[in-house]
Amino acid sequence: MKLKHILTMAVLASTMTLSAASANPFFEYKNWKTPHGTYPFNDIRNEHYMPAFEEAMKRGLAEIDAICNNPAAPTFANTIEAYEKSGEMLSIVIGCFYNLASAETNDSIQAIQVELSPKMSEYSSTIRLNEKLFARIKTVYDNRAKLKLNKEQQKLLDDVYESFANNGANLSPEDKQTYRELTAKLSMLTMTFGQNVLKATNAWTMLITREEDLAGLNDDTKTMLRANAEAKGLQGWLLNLKPTTYIPVMQDCDNRDIRRELYMAYNTRNIGGEFDNTQIIIDIVNTRLALAKLFDKSCYADKSLHKSMAENKENVYRLLDQLRDNYMPAAREEVKELQDYAAQQGLYATLQPWDWSYYSKKLKNDKYAISDDIVRPYFELEAVKQGVFGLAKRLYGITFKENKNIQVYHPEVTAYEVYDEKGKFLAVYYADFHPRDGKRGGAWMNDFQPQYMLGKQDHRPHIVNVMNFTKPVVAADGSVTKPALFTYDEVRTFLHEFGHALHGMLTRCQYASLSGTNVPRDFVELPSQFNENFIDEKEFLDTFAKHYETGDNMPQELIDKIKRSSNFHAAYACVRQLSFGYLDMAWHTLAEPFAVPANLTTEEAVIRFGNEAMEQVRVLPNVPGTHMETAFTHIFSGGYAAGYYAYKWSELLDADAFSVFKAAQAKNGSIFDKKSAELFRKHILERGGTEKSADLYRRFRGGEPTINALLERDGIKVVEVK
Repeated sequence: MKLKHILTMAVLASTMTLSAASANPFFEYKNWKTPHGTYPFNDIRNEHYMPAFEEAMKRGLAEIDAICNNPAAPTFANTIEAYEKSGEMLSIVIGCFYNLASAETNDSIQAIQVELSPKMSEYSSTIRLNEKLFARIKTVYDNRAKLKLNKEQQKLLDDVYESFANNGANLSPEDKQTYRELTAKLSMLTMTFGQNVLKATNAWTMLITREEDLAGLNDDTKTMLRANAEAKGLQGWLLNLKPTTYIPVMQDCDNRDIRRELYMAYNTRNIGGEFDNTQIIIDIVNTRLALAKLFDKSCYADKSLHKSMAENKENVYRLLDQLRDNYMPAAREEVKELQDYAAQQGLYATLQPWDWSYYSKKLKNDKYAISDDIVRPYFELEAVKQGVFGLAKRLYGITFKENKNIQVYHPEVTAYEVYDEKGKFLAVYYADFHPRDGKRGGAWMNDFQPQYMLGKQDHRPHIVNVMNFTKPVVAADGSVTKPALFTYDEVRTFLHEFGHALHGMLTRCQYASLSGTNVPRDFVELPSQFNENFIDEKEFLDTFAKHYETGDNMPQELIDKIKRSSNFHAAYACVRQLSFGYLDMAWHTLAEPFAVPANLTTEEAVIRFGNEAMEQVRVLPNVPGTHMETAFTHIFSGGYAAGYYAYKWSELLDADAFSVFKAAQAKNGSIFDKKSAELFRKHILERGGTEKSADLYRRFRGGEPTINALLERDGIKVVEVK
């Protein structure tokens, strides 16, 4: 089976001894005696990875050679499908290693990443630039009109051909060599960028020795901070840059100096010093531009957007500008309101970025009498899981059963078997909720193994959600004194990532490279953002939001407040996302290599460029010397280059899609509309990338999406775009 990222791997030259192979679990992957062929994590060691990659790549190249040397004329089966099915062992090794490199990394894994990076790129280039292989693929492609292929086969043929053509197969010999060098360089740069962000995040701490400096924080947060200190053998309260510390301190700490220091550390963590990313950013964008130029594209965005729903940079900017013009007036009003409110609270200075979350939370509480501390007791981890799982059951009929026989990569991870509405096995689902030093920040979904058909056998997927949510409070003896209680935003994030998981679990496709979330970037966020909508629905909250101590349902009054407050600072949130989109596009629409002006340092040049890109949607003062782009992993190491706009593009789609459910609710009284869910499942969640995303969406919706539902949901007045 062929994962999209398999061909990012590289060839390793050495060979394995029989004794080493027999001790390596990856060499026996076809004989694993684990439930559903899941990874035997208990047996996998770091020293197994390099030999496994080596053997897997050796086999992968042999499989490619077999395709190239097949004496029979090229056909869809012996060339396209054979290529799709190649690299089975490599897929297994990748699925384990790169998931753990994000969720449970260590110095050894990071060292392996560094060693693998150039070799991965070389392996990819060796296959992508294989002239005999491409000649066979091109022969099949050129004769496609004569072939009797179904839609999914046609899509696979198109994707395979274009993946080679867009990765150098048609280049001259000299340009092919340049392509190899550039892709190897880019692979190393993006990996280093991501590692620097993780290292810088883990490196910074701030010890607080006076409890009065933490006034405003609740007892749970202070207990967590004390535990952070004790884990380091320190007395006091230890702050760090992980979300579970950064967010509550920025929202609740009365000490403005501490909030400022934390903000400055967070937004300068990869500017200068040991983990500086400023020069790496320049090298990344210039390397991407050089790759685009090889294909006669004026900029990297032109090369990367052609397979997206947006299709080109003009359409991306059209969306960003339309949202800017509609949301900026409201965002400015929100900032003015908060500035006035802060003045009433005693802040006579100009509202700064480190003030926003603090006063925003206070104002929200004053307006709606709602805060995280009020909501948390109703969002206990186990209840939230049952609520989210229950939503999937109500909409799609699927159920989750914990299986302790499925091995996990960390004791905090829980594994589930997932069954469809008829009781048939559907997927394996891993849930990993809490932050660790070995886990990068944020939240994401991935697959350990994809879904695909092998003859008539449906190989079901193994899906993982990785998050960084509030931990339970644990006493010195290891006993849990208070369960993990989530914030409203954490529940929303869980729903988001679980939407991705549903996309991966419900998929029913023939080919792995087209299944699940293997769709364009500006379509992949539709299922996840669609799923977020339910948190504002009383009917959904009533199913699980119960006080963890009393068992009482969340009061109707509180649910009403949540509903009324759902649009609080929606305009600010939108323009913040737009600022990231403009920043991304600015870097990736450069038509000439970025050069540092003679009168500026590298740091100054990168920061100035970023500030200018974001200026048109700035609503808070710019803080000199800070910038988020040096830690912007989405676009510099996470696959969203020239694609961050996809969040807003998908938000437009998700609001439009959810309006179908709202219309059904108005008609039949329930947001859990089975008919609408069946259509969403059939045309969106099950079909992966087997057709053009726009066609799939139109088939679900019965027409084209519009921006109207998004504006209405956010309470924004429509402004005509000039």
